[in-house]
Amino acid sequence: MPGEGAKPTLAASYFRRVYNGTPPDLDFGTPDNSFLVLASADVKGFHYDANAFFNELVQQPVHRAQFGQTLSVSHPLVRKFSLTGEIWHFTQPLLRSHAAGNLWAVSYAANRTLVFDAGFDRGLTSTSTRWEFFAGFTYLLPRRLWRN
Repeated sequence: MPGEGAKPTLAASYFRRVYNGTPPDLDFGTPDNSFLVLASADVKGFHYDANAFFNELVQQPVHRAQFGQTLSVSHPLVRKFSLTGEIWHFTQPLLRSHAAGNLWAVSYAANRTLVFDAGFDRGLTSTSTRWEFFAGFTYLLPRRLWRN
């Protein structure tokens, strides 16, 4: 559902895992089924994204429900730079625990189709990954691949 200004844009998604590789899972595991509700809006120069996760984790023969929440707030800095802060929480039903953390990132918009970002994530609970560092880029295709 489209929104504008302080009225949030709402979206939902569903994922179904088809194949799981051998790398270990981090913090919140790899769900077999995942339903996600997203809301985002711009308020007084800040952009926020709020997400709610409803996952099914499987460790044969056990199936457990997992719940997660994230809140991310971004604000432009100088010129083409912006700063993002995020707090997140996931239940860990197979461990009977919780994972929580906060993330900070800086992004640079090289142009309207290319953004570079880098940052870190700090886990806040004993079962969260302590530190994660990341860097990456997002490239938006300048034209649609298909027509509406």
